[in-house]
Order: sequence, then structure tokens, then C-alpha cells
Amino acid sequence: MDYELILKDIKPTVEEKRHIDDVSSRLMNFLQKTCDEKGIDAKVTLVGSVAKNTALKGKSDIDIFIAFPLDTDKQFLKQTGLDLAHICCDEFGSTPEHHFASHPYVTTDIEGCEVDIVPCYQIEDGSQLKSAVDRTILHTRYVKANLAEGQEDEVLLLKRFMAATGTYGSEFKVGGFAGYLCELLIIHYGSFENTLKEAINWKHGHSIDLENYNTSSLFKGDPLIVIDPTDMNRNVAAALRLNKMAEFIQSARNYIFSDNKNDYFYPLKRNLNKEDILDEFSKRNSDLIAVRFNIPDMPLDTLHPQLKKTCEALERKLNENEFNVFKADYWSDEILNAVILLEMASSKLNDIKVNVGPKVFINKACENFTAKYGRENCYIQDDFLVHMQKREFSQAEDLLKYVFTQEHIGLIKVGKNLKKTIIKSHEFIDIADVGNENFLEFLDDFINPGQHIVR
Repeated sequence: MDYELILKDIKPTVEEKRHIDDVSSRLMNFLQKTCDEKGIDAKVTLVGSVAKNTALKGKSDIDIFIAFPLDTDKQFLKQTGLDLAHICCDEFGSTPEHHFASHPYVTTDIEGCEVDIVPCYQIEDGSQLKSAVDRTILHTRYVKANLAEGQEDEVLLLKRFMAATGTYGSEFKVGGFAGYLCELLIIHYGSFENTLKEAINWKHGHSIDLENYNTSSLFKGDPLIVIDPTDMNRNVAAALRLNKMAEFIQSARNYIFSDNKNDYFYPLKRNLNKEDILDEFSKRNSDLIAVRFNIPDMPLDTLHPQLKKTCEALERKLNENEFNVFKADYWSDEILNAVILLEMASSKLNDIKVNVGPKVFINKACENFTAKYGRENCYIQDDFLVHMQKREFSQAEDLLKYVFTQEHIGLIKVGKNLKKTIIKSHEFIDIADVGNENFLEFLDDFINPGQHIVR
């Protein structure tokens, strides 16, 4: 297949690249000059996809690392890194936003470019690692040294394919393939097409070891193992969830046998008509329970795991009480609101349930059971002693209302930062009342979960 037209669409334009190179060069020169003038022993380095020439059009974020010697005091590194970032923001007329990885760093917008300024330790190999971000310079160096001429385009094709099929991005919200992982796959397999052809034969636990470190056994249980060539004790694919690996494999298989290959590099074409989506839910004849609540100000990589944990806990609690959850998922605008959506195969039960006691052969346990519930009320089911009792909750929504109280929230494993806000702000809503466009996309994906992996 001829990919030239696709590459024309996904590669940064000459003007975009010239602008990014100009801004990054001026930022680095200013930061290095400031370090030198203040007597700060640090080296300013450009890292990430811009440095490796593997950034997609419109995604050319500038990542600048300020590398301090290994013997630098950690508190000095944190504070000095932030101070330098603030000085840089003042110089270029931008507003710094603090974020936190292994230690604080600054994100800002300078002349239309998203810029991260990150302090780190200057290491030469993985054994010297003092914080997780320290590897980034090594990653950039390795990719630049090992990505052959022309393979940058292969990386772009793979990234764009994954983005269009919903499998790109290692942040928790996605759980997919990181950019660095894509680059290593191209280094290993040589091209975009060959990566897809090889991927359809992956098995759970498939291992790639570019430097032959033979440390794959350290990561038993991981769906995909790609040993970091700069750190033999790290799996680059550690954040990849099994379902995203599976989606990529099936996407690759669908692509190889598709007559519409071009479509796999572009966003899914869909008409998000609210009434049509609501009509689809109606046709399923399921009961929907939607719970909206406020979210606190917290990092997204903390928010999403806690929302997922809470959603799964609610699903588990409902199923434990014999309600049947067909599907559960969550959505958030990542600013103010979150919604947990529960599609129920059954949300209403009869008023009585069977309470299963001990096996009839266990004399003492049976005596205790009949003493508690009354001998006349007990009977045999298979070889168990049982009795019927009134359900505490025959409506799923009533159980959730009970759980969402200060006294009973401990019955489920809620994300620790979400407990107070769920108790105070939760409300049961009609999904038709949420007007957010992203929420409509969420509902569309909820109804059609496989639409991204096939065209």
C-alpha cells in the first residue's frame, strides 16, 4: 500500500516543524544560559517525540529536561527545577502549571506550544536510576541511535493507526501503547506493516528483548513484555492492559484483511445524534442506572484509577446482592463531573431470597443455624440447610442509595479521594439530561464497543 498521502496528513508541516524547532531552541538556550549564569550545574536536554522526530501533526509537545548530577540533593533538584521553569515562563510570558511525576515539574503554553520543563538526574544507564523520569533522556538517546533512516515515518503510521483504533496512549484512562513502545516495535520489526503482521501471532506473555538481557522472567503475568533496552529491569509495556493488547491484535487482523485500509488512519466517522443514541438504549430493553457526582481537583492519572475502582466496586456489590449488571463503565469531563453508568439485565428482584446455611452433615453448624432462624423455618436444598428470608433491597437503586451514605460507604472499595464527594454530591440522573458532547461519545462507545477496531 502507498502511504504517502496518509503521511502527508499525519506528519507535521514544514511550518509547524520550523516553529517547534525555533521555540524549543530558544527555550533550551535560555534555560542553559540561566543555569550557567547562576552557577547551577545542570544540562538542558530536549527529549520526547519532538527530539526523536516521531511527533504526529498537531502533537508536537516540547519536553525539556534539566538534568542534574547524581550527587545533587533531591530537595535542591526539585526546588531549583521549579525555580528555573518559573524564570523561563516569566521570560516568555506564560503561566506555569505544576504537575507531579517522580517530583514536581511545570507545564505551560509558550507561543502555541505545550511545553513540559522537568528536572531529573543525569544518568548513563538504568542502574543509576533515582527517579522514574530519569530514563527519558536514555530513551531519546537510544531511539535516535537505533531508528534507521525512514523509520520515523513507520512510527508515525503505527501511532496514528493505534490512535484511530483506540489503543494509543499509556495513561491509565487508555491503558494502551506508549510512544516509546511504538518506537521500539518499529526498531524490532522494521516497519508498520511488519509490526501488524507479527502482532496477529502474539500470545499472552509475548516477549521482545532488543538487547538480549534475558530478564523476561521478571515480568511473568504481563500481557506483553518489551524489555527496556536502557534498563533490563523494566518492562516498557507494563502499563498496557490486556484488553488493549487484544484490541490492537484484532485491529491489525482487521486491517490486513480490509479493503478500506485508509480509513484505519482517521477518526471514526459517526453521527452523534442524541435521540438516535437514546433510541438504541431503549431498544436494548435494559434498565439504566446513572449516578453523577462531583470530582475533586486531582491529577488525571490518580482520578481515573479511582473512578475505575469505584465503578467496579459498585458492579461487584450489585452482583453480590443478586442484581445482574450487564455492563458498567464510567465517564468524566475531568474537571467537575463524573458519571457511573450501570446497564442492568435485572434491577428489580422478588422480595424473598434463599439464605444458604451449612451442609446437613455438619451437626454443630446445623444446630446453630436452626437455633438462629427457627427449626420450623429451615429446609433442605441439595445437601444444604437453608431458609427463606425477606430481602433487604429488592431495587438496585435502593441498594446504591444505602451504600452512598457516610455510615455504609465502607461496604464498597471506593477511590479514597472520591468518598466524601460521592456522599455529598451524588445524584441519580437521566442520561438524556447530560448535554456534554464527550458524554455522547461515551454513550456511543458504550453501545458499540467494537466500532473503533474495524472500518
